[in-house]
Amino acid sequence: MSAEQPNAPTTFYDAVGGHDTFVKLVRGFYARVAEDAEFKAIYPEEDLGPAEERLRMFFEQYWGGPTTYSEQRGHPRLRMRHFPFRITSAERDTWLKHMRGALDDVALTPEQDAIFWTYLVRAADSMRNTPEPLG
Repeated sequence: MSAEQPNAPTTFYDAVGGHDTFVKLVRGFYARVAEDAEFKAIYPEEDLGPAEERLRMFFEQYWGGPTTYSEQRGHPRLRMRHFPFRITSAERDTWLKHMRGALDDVALTPEQDAIFWTYLVRAADSMRNTPEPLG
């Protein structure tokens, strides 16, 4: 019988470095958003700080960290929360471009990066809510 290692990460959240990693990731993402005037315009708040906090809390909870997001905001209901905003493939692609840069800055292991990136691509794709123009 093998003994369990003390302090071994038990969740993806722990394995990638916990709170500090998610702060760095989300801060890096929103720094990129702030520099992209066209993309930033889809955010309803001039101050991106509240959006940054909400995304960080969501990611932390999703990946096995604190449940602060649900405690403060209830069920994530991502599609419902994003419905008021026009999201086409172009917005999805820009969101992913900025998130890719932020994820690269965090420098996860290749395996962790692949897991996180796969989730981000699926999540971003599911947020599209505006049909693409025909022709």
